Amino acid sequence: MVPARRLRSRGDDSPRGTLRTILSGRAWLGGRLQSVEIAIDEDGRIASVGKIRTGAPREEFGERVILPSATDLHVHLREPGGPAEAETIPSGTAGAAVGGVGLVGEMPNTLPPVVTLDALHDKAARVAGRAAVDVLLYASPTVARERGALARAAGGFKVYLSPTTGIADAPELAEVPGLLRELASLQLPVAVHAEDPRRFAGRDAPKTPVDWNRHRPARAEEAAVDALLDGPEALRLHVAHVTTAGEVERLRSRGVSFEATPHHLLLSDRSGDDARTKVNPPLRPEPERARLWAAFRRGEIPILASDHAPHPANEKAWPFDRAPSGVPGVETMVPLMLARVRAQELDLATLLLTACERPARWLGQPIGRIAPGHRANLLVVDFRRRAKVEARRLHSPCGWSPFEGWEAIFPEVHYRDGVRIVDGGEWVGSPTGRVVRPEFAFSERPAGSPERGS
Repeated sequence: MVPARRLRSRGDDSPRGTLRTILSGRAWLGGRLQSVEIAIDEDGRIASVGKIRTGAPREEFGERVILPSATDLHVHLREPGGPAEAETIPSGTAGAAVGGVGLVGEMPNTLPPVVTLDALHDKAARVAGRAAVDVLLYASPTVARERGALARAAGGFKVYLSPTTGIADAPELAEVPGLLRELASLQLPVAVHAEDPRRFAGRDAPKTPVDWNRHRPARAEEAAVDALLDGPEALRLHVAHVTTAGEVERLRSRGVSFEATPHHLLLSDRSGDDARTKVNPPLRPEPERARLWAAFRRGEIPILASDHAPHPANEKAWPFDRAPSGVPGVETMVPLMLARVRAQELDLATLLLTACERPARWLGQPIGRIAPGHRANLLVVDFRRRAKVEARRLHSPCGWSPFEGWEAIFPEVHYRDGVRIVDGGEWVGSPTGRVVRPEFAFSERPAGSPERGS
């Protein structure tokens, strides 16, 4: 691990050193929106938060709202081995930037999968000089002899309990306790795709999302979570894409970190009748979706993540049983939720915790909060500027979105380390994103965090 950086508290409002700029606008601080000035130093860190009259050029945003940029724990950028017409590292990270995401967690199930140190180094080389935002690289621990080396270089591990794209061999559930004990000793975050393939139904080939939900039922998710709940306390465990309110309550009661995706929160198994809404785990029936959304609104789901998994439109048009699973989402995740905030369907505080602060903290990153010592990865949002999601305007070359026509609010400005990378809603930056790893020890959780997660 990188030695911990001591972060100053928000109450220390005296700028130190030379300042680069001062941002003036409104921000959510102390449980309310209030006028604020944010001083950014030459290193791109927040120097102070308060009233700063002089010391640097000022940027005035008036009634617009300054927010921390988001962290998306769960994306698939499709390099290496994926079709360029689905996604690339440059296109996916540019979409993230425009959508208000400043750090993405890139999954290891590429072709070849990231199961060796050489494969990890290859992917890191693909990020260098090509990424619009920072990238944390997950590795898959399927090759036992490589785990130690990967733990010293990767940003986290991803465990798939059922086969998926690029990962042909999933561990037997009987092997999971031993694997979790070893991963706990390696001290990296561990995200898990929790579905037990033994619980998949052996029916005829599924033809619709309703069939897919029956084929991969919620009981498969429940059984996989059973295998995770008795993992060692030292394990930094995170369960990906939870789909039912029952699993929300179970994981919360055990203090385990977990995420929900916009598609599971906003779409049901009847939101479409073709493979465009085919995802793993499946979309659930409308009553279950409504319960999941209600839990999210109540603040019971700790983390929001996109599971951005684009596929070319022609592949999603294949017969349902052969079409790939996954939907694009990194560019629309935050804008869709900002629109829900404007409609008073979601509290801004809940969005900031789930999309910004908690995922950054889980990955050990000094971002996600407007506080001295944190990196100045910030957004400027005008809640009056509503737009419709239009796939043709999004950066992913896959060219489609399950949220076509939905209302969204895209950030107007995005700063990375105090430098504008998005202006007027358009990407204007340079590919200066870098590969990052956890910067501080997990024992340094902020006060009030759950013991084993978010």
